[in-house]
Amino acid sequence: MLAIAVLAVSSAAIWVRLAMETAGDRSVGFSLFLAASRLLVASAILLPNASKLKSQSSSIKSLRYAAIAGICLAGHFACWITSLALTSIVASTTLVTTNPIWVALLSWIFWHEKLTKSTFWSIATATTGGIIIAVGSAGDLDVGSNPLAGNLLALAGAIFASLYILAGRQAQKTLTTTSYITVAYPTAAIAILPLSWLWQTPYLGHAPLVYVYIFLMAVICQLIGHTSYNWSLRWLSPAFVALTILLEPIISGILGAIIFQEIPSATLLLGGCVVVLGVAIAIFQEAKN
Repeated sequence: MLAIAVLAVSSAAIWVRLAMETAGDRSVGFSLFLAASRLLVASAILLPNASKLKSQSSSIKSLRYAAIAGICLAGHFACWITSLALTSIVASTTLVTTNPIWVALLSWIFWHEKLTKSTFWSIATATTGGIIIAVGSAGDLDVGSNPLAGNLLALAGAIFASLYILAGRQAQKTLTTTSYITVAYPTAAIAILPLSWLWQTPYLGHAPLVYVYIFLMAVICQLIGHTSYNWSLRWLSPAFVALTILLEPIISGILGAIIFQEIPSATLLLGGCVVVLGVAIAIFQEAKN
């Protein structure tokens, strides 16, 4: 399930860039339109599950965590998708997948989860690879109109994503995965819905192909990718799940090279190998446990 999640989520940056190129628009408003539309389509598909949620005995605490997770998801998409308009695919996806640092630290702060030596080394190794990728991308690729702002937004997106993972884990202690996403995804959609209008970007009137890319984002990246991640939190630790997300920049980078001719340099490839090593350490430890 994690492998499916990684592959599905890794295509998100490609759909976003394709939608931006089709519309000829890399503005903040259009980025927020894409983020909200993705969540709205996913929520509409989940709508029939709302009746099942009513019949399920769920604690108010779990529903509250699911709603908090939705708000964090909205913050994640608002920051990350906007970052793709300002910096490179590799830099954005690398920084937004620094989740392991934040998940491990937040788990330790709020739930007093012990940081094992292997977890520490896997985080350190994978993060080192991420830094190599981010630094290497700055000199070799067209990093966009405002790489500093884009990189900071991607980092903010990582923090929101970490809070989303942790809140989701708490919610799913009593909620099924389906019930959880039926609350979290619509909450995220409602939270982000007005932002596009504030930047004077309408939801209607765009090229038909833009809506095709939004639909693909909603089904492949959101319903398949994110839901698979949420399901895996029932069986694996948040730090481990977050570590596997670090594979996203590698896959996104390969797709970016094929589709947009953003050819990774030797430095980026080295960083990718280091990230894989970090994830391998985590997988080996999880298998032992």
